[in-house]
Amino acid sequence: MANVILDKSKRGWWKSAVFYELYPKSFQDTTGSGVGDLRGILSRLDYLETLGIDAIWLCPICASPQVDNGYDISDFCAIDPMFGTMADMEELIAESGKRGIGILIDLTLNHTSNQHVWFREALKSRDNPYHDYYVWRDGTPDVPPNDMRATFGGSAWTYVPELGQWYFHQFAVEQPDLNWENPMLRRELYDVIRFWVSKGVAGFRLDVIDQIAKDPDRKITANGPRLHEYFRELSREALLEEGLVTVGEAWGADTQRARLYSAPDGSELSMVFQFEHIGLDQQPGKDKWDLAPLSLPKLKDCFRRWQQELYGTGWNSLFFNNHDLPRIVSRWGEDGKYRVESAKMLATMLHGMQGTPYIYQGEELGMTNIRLPLEQYQDLEIHNLFRERSAQGYDPQDVMESIWARGRDNARTPMQWTSGPNAGFTTGTPWLPVNENYRQINAEAALADPNSIFYYYQKLIALRKRVPEFRDGSFTLLCPEDEQVFAYTRDTDGGHMLVVCNFSGTEAAFEIPEAFRNAEVLITNYESEAEILRPYEAKILHYKKI
Repeated sequence: MANVILDKSKRGWWKSAVFYELYPKSFQDTTGSGVGDLRGILSRLDYLETLGIDAIWLCPICASPQVDNGYDISDFCAIDPMFGTMADMEELIAESGKRGIGILIDLTLNHTSNQHVWFREALKSRDNPYHDYYVWRDGTPDVPPNDMRATFGGSAWTYVPELGQWYFHQFAVEQPDLNWENPMLRRELYDVIRFWVSKGVAGFRLDVIDQIAKDPDRKITANGPRLHEYFRELSREALLEEGLVTVGEAWGADTQRARLYSAPDGSELSMVFQFEHIGLDQQPGKDKWDLAPLSLPKLKDCFRRWQQELYGTGWNSLFFNNHDLPRIVSRWGEDGKYRVESAKMLATMLHGMQGTPYIYQGEELGMTNIRLPLEQYQDLEIHNLFRERSAQGYDPQDVMESIWARGRDNARTPMQWTSGPNAGFTTGTPWLPVNENYRQINAEAALADPNSIFYYYQKLIALRKRVPEFRDGSFTLLCPEDEQVFAYTRDTDGGHMLVVCNFSGTEAAFEIPEAFRNAEVLITNYESEAEILRPYEAKILHYKKI
């Protein structure tokens, strides 16, 4: 299937694009180290070109001590040796470009590693110019500035006896927060952006970017008072090349804020990742580990609001999976008997909406969650959770159930390429165990099967470029209270599209609206027609106005 290559020099090219998130550590190892590398990605570019994606979002490849899997950057302008060299990166950018694929790199501008030269200088004295690059408060060793907690557990403050001060860190102790109120710091970060633009990247995914304007004295982390000012300055000072795409991770975003972040005038960012739909199976007011029953009406209403309230005023990112989230087929789908059907159904539901879809590596294969013993997990968050909850009296088995359902390492297991040793990921010992189902679920098998999930994604990607309603259609939700069926229409002046998805493992009734009775079937995950929706059945119907 020939791919339509988008002109990435044109503003807004990403509105017709499909992105692929790639976790380099788990994608392909070429050295036998057990850790993926840049040359491994180079070796798999033909696979990604065949899928038809338009850009790769690379999770962090910058130099890092790897306390938080690369999100603790020690040098923004250097490649971590575990992944290769800057020459490898330049070759990856060039070879991807030949295939019509842009590269987005992942930058963490909210914090650095405590091994970054800025922080090492900041520790030398209060008078050091780099000291003010970070967030400090005076105090005594036994009384932190306040009771704020870090995302990964423990206090958000760490005391430095030599300075008589506490530094602020929203994540690990080794990830001190940057002080965006310092204009010298901001200029340094803009230079980082310009450095990577000069290398030829297509854009940036900006980690926890809604937290750069924090005010720890008022216990404000996300959406601080100067956030939009900082975004506009970043866009004005560093994102000067036409066609650059910026995707901000914004856990605290609502539709009103997202309209500002992704305003059509391009004054801030291209789009943001918001996570409202991700938290719907979480008990209200509790942590992500405290699961609640799934509710399809709630999921539908969430997507309806984001589709309708950003229509014409902003832009959505569309995703179910990423490196921080469990595999969606194991959450909203079914990773057993109907794994293939439910994976295709979830893709249909998501890709039919307005926005830029993101495929997370292995999603196109229907990769599933994994259940490991605690000692085999690598994620800092998982081990901190188990330690804290065990100390609080939780049943260890219940804690493990939460980890198996929601732990981040579910997404980070090595890519399943073949049915051979270590799924073809490495000739060494993989840094994280390979899911044992790799013998059945792998890319080699998918490419050999014309009805595979892979080819279904390939067709969805091609449809997005061919059918205008995917990009431009308005959104209308049908049967909002139905507990099984998620159905909606996408409408333009020139055509109409109907997306119908059965979210259950049992048959469901749905009456096709009369206008679509003779419509073209763009895609479906069942080969034959039926009067009733079969388990996890999905279809997209389309007709043009005459």
